[in-house]
Amino acid sequence: MTYFVTGATGFIGRHLLEQLLARQGDIHCLLRRGSQKKFEDLRARFGTEGRRLIPVIGDLTKPMLGLTPAQRKALAGKVRHFFHLAAVYDLAADADSQIAANVEGTRHALELAAALKAGCFHYASSIAVAGMYPGVFREDMFAEAESLEHPYFRTKHDAEALVRGAKIKHRIYRPSVVIGHSKTGEIDKIDGPYYFFRALKKLREALPAWMPTVGLEGGRVNMVPVDFVAAALDHIAHKAGLDGGCFHLTDPAPRRIGEVLNIFARAGHAPQMTMRLDARMFGFIPPMIKQALAGLPPVKRFTGAVLRDLGIPAAAIGMINYPTRFDCRETERALKGTKIRVPDLPDYAWRLWDYWERHLDPDLFVDHSLSGKVRGRTALITGGSSGIGKAAALKIAGAGAKVIICARGEEELNATHSEIVGAGGVCHAYVADLSDPKSCDELVRKVLAEHKGVDILINNAGRSIRRAIASSYDRFHDFERTMQLNYFGSLRLIMGFLPGMAERHRGHIINISSIGVLTNAPRFSAYVSSKAALDAFSRCAQAEFSDNGINFTTINMPLVKTPMIAPTKMYESVPTLSPDEAADMIVEAIIERPVRMATRLGTFAQIFYALAPRAYEILMNTAFRLFPDSAAAKGMKGRGELDAQPTSEQVAFASLMRGVHW
Repeated sequence: MTYFVTGATGFIGRHLLEQLLARQGDIHCLLRRGSQKKFEDLRARFGTEGRRLIPVIGDLTKPMLGLTPAQRKALAGKVRHFFHLAAVYDLAADADSQIAANVEGTRHALELAAALKAGCFHYASSIAVAGMYPGVFREDMFAEAESLEHPYFRTKHDAEALVRGAKIKHRIYRPSVVIGHSKTGEIDKIDGPYYFFRALKKLREALPAWMPTVGLEGGRVNMVPVDFVAAALDHIAHKAGLDGGCFHLTDPAPRRIGEVLNIFARAGHAPQMTMRLDARMFGFIPPMIKQALAGLPPVKRFTGAVLRDLGIPAAAIGMINYPTRFDCRETERALKGTKIRVPDLPDYAWRLWDYWERHLDPDLFVDHSLSGKVRGRTALITGGSSGIGKAAALKIAGAGAKVIICARGEEELNATHSEIVGAGGVCHAYVADLSDPKSCDELVRKVLAEHKGVDILINNAGRSIRRAIASSYDRFHDFERTMQLNYFGSLRLIMGFLPGMAERHRGHIINISSIGVLTNAPRFSAYVSSKAALDAFSRCAQAEFSDNGINFTTINMPLVKTPMIAPTKMYESVPTLSPDEAADMIVEAIIERPVRMATRLGTFAQIFYALAPRAYEILMNTAFRLFPDSAAAKGMKGRGELDAQPTSEQVAFASLMRGVHW
């Protein structure tokens, strides 16, 4: 028995070859010249059996698939089964390429099959031939298809029409969305539900897996693993008496989109959508109004940016309310008595997720190295002589950036400068007091004069005051000096370097904020207010400069063990980040350029406050009463040793709320 297969090196094709190799006979595989290496790798995959795979050089877009008269003569009368799998399976592909491959390619395949006097032409169609049919589409239905405006739907429908009208024995197979192998998870491209995996991963990174979220519910999405498709296609193709039939290789019990996403959320340890809003609820809006709104420039830009960030094509969003269900009784009848059936998605979803995360996650192919982002660039770090600033400066300079550090203490500043230079980095140090407006302006003037500008500005220098409001009635200067350094000092630097960034259409401003802004930490009203002001400025500025190549990142830093927290002895007994761990957050911010970076606890606290502010207020008040003012906050300088040792309740609470300032 001899086979001829187009699309043999494709995803479905290579799994079908595995089935055919279990039978007798040679398999002739149509190849483009550029696919020979891929074909040889495929042969090697099958070991000695791979020698039965015979390459046939041709071209899908040419008459007779580009085979020469000699090639056709050699195969004439020998091909028992002609499998035509080659096509463009991509909703995002342009119309011309889909017409060339799907329609004209099928026309040329039919011509060749007729010329070879092939026994049966097996055509891999698609459920897309139904278009957006509102109901159950049976295997004997074809002309009833509706809404075929999309190029993929139209070309698959037109191609199947060619097969139906051809004077050659044929069988038609309509697989639904083909996903990875149920045993190995293998797949070769991102398609169907995989488009949403990146969004689920981002959700996992932002929120704990147990946290309920809100999502959308849509229509039923029909998916089948590639191993089912290949096994079903092979079995039906070799079963007698089925010529002229059409077979839906589909899931007889498809799930709704929301349920499918939750299955993959569980597989990827991401939060699940506990409440799902049915997308059909927006159906009351007239189509003309929806199209008009979607066409507005701000709406197009916003949706385009979100979809690009998540890697979701617009065409996939249009399928959320897919209305068609598929009857597959003929297929079930043909497979009766075999063990070929669609496996239950929850049983193998974890394999699909694992394979995607290891092999196809777009983030795997992005340069995530710090050197790729900073080499040859200039980075200014305030408070760079110690703590977080010093640790960040060492990492950034080590990655090839020219680092500029500034601080008030000249001796410590020079020591850090020497350490960076001694390690082979490029570093410039400037003594500056950022609580003094004149010193800020002088720093900006010197840096611009000597370095022409700054590519990355890291506002790290800051002052923290831990003191209850009741102890601050006569200390208004606490609020003024904290605001002067944490807000106005940082703002003067931003305003000084921003014009150059705007002119170059490139720049990144990173503001080291506090988890206290998200948790509303008691006793830190002066500190949190100053950081919140800088956060608010950054949000406003980002809106003005987002189309100018300038990024603002706010890092809501948790508690870090630095000299700034030394006066509060209790912090010696609670979990804190090290300066090096904090610097790693800055490195991640430089690489990823997020709008905000926060711990999961910080994000959860913000959501908790938004949903239940009164309950959150009670929790914070409990913490306020649990943790007293330090001796330093009471004005008892030099008497920190009088602070009582933290109680087990305090340590337990601080450990539970790791990183929060108390």
